[in-house]
Amino acid sequence: MDDLQELYQEVVLDHNRSPRNFRKLEEANRSAEGFNPLCGDQITLYLEVDDDDKIKGIGFQAMGCAISKASASMMTDAVKGLSVKDAENVFDNFRHMLTSEEYDAEILGDAEILSGVSRYPARIKCAVLSWHTLKSALDGNHDQRVTSE
Repeated sequence: MDDLQELYQEVVLDHNRSPRNFRKLEEANRSAEGFNPLCGDQITLYLEVDDDDKIKGIGFQAMGCAISKASASMMTDAVKGLSVKDAENVFDNFRHMLTSEEYDAEILGDAEILSGVSRYPARIKCAVLSWHTLKSALDGNHDQRVTSE
């Protein structure tokens, strides 16, 4: 196994075993649910956005595969503390990364490790579910349900 593949597996497994921000955020003023009916992955994302449009708090609860849960963990780490506008930019860069467009790897943090998912079309939906759920919550769609098919 090459070093990059080994690193990919280590980071994904770490985020799956010990997901960051894995909790219901009681102070949330925005939330969204995501569901992938093809594989059963589910996520509920909670955001606390302050009056300055900054993500003061973020949490998620999820059931699903390792990639789905790890991606959600990486995503929460990447956008925590950012303004809504900057978080939308991180979302756009993640989407560009998976569609082989130009992107800024620096702002993605650990999530850049998921670039290899684009080689496995069946796994892309697992990786993007939490990100589309984030986008819905950022748009202010309270209690919005996102379906990734």
